[in-house]
Amino acid sequence: MMMSPIILATANPHKVAELAPLLARAGFACKPQTDFFAEEAVEDGLSFVENAIKKARFASERTGLPALADDSGLEVEALGGLPGIYSARYTGSTENSDERNLSKLLDDMTLLPYPQRKARYSCAVVYVKHAQDPMPLIGVGHWYGEILMKPRTGYGIGYDDVMWIPALLKSVSEIPLEIKNQISHRAQAVQSVVNQLRGEVAP
Repeated sequence: MMMSPIILATANPHKVAELAPLLARAGFACKPQTDFFAEEAVEDGLSFVENAIKKARFASERTGLPALADDSGLEVEALGGLPGIYSARYTGSTENSDERNLSKLLDDMTLLPYPQRKARYSCAVVYVKHAQDPMPLIGVGHWYGEILMKPRTGYGIGYDDVMWIPALLKSVSEIPLEIKNQISHRAQAVQSVVNQLRGEVAP
């Protein structure tokens, strides 16, 4: 059964770089929403799932095609789950800045010893057949680690430079993309949706 191309509901090139290979590997063709329009959905939901649904419906409405969106962020246990859905705008600024957000996070955690620096990356991925799809497919993933006292490499995206993965003895910024695409929170969530899609298109 042939499927329409899936629109990747993001203008973030880093997310496209992660999502596109995951879907292509599973046999699904995809195109970024920037090939069709420049506007972005209003992310005013109260959870990763709500925001992902909003973004997927927005992209599908603009293109008339199936759409897949993700919403993800960092949750720090000692901060009550913050920055959470506000990860990209943790400083409260309208101009997102990875450097400023990371600096605020480290400032907020200055006095916390390593046993109290547990954190996880969380991701919700949503697929809609059309903008009014009453039953979106939803996948969720988590990637557990702890927050370092200072940035590890200086070139990480988002909080990757301070998110330490004990099992790999590396910060996320030091993990090659091909490895991330097997074990990350986003990879887990996408795989869950892909498994559901395969079930829908199976003969």
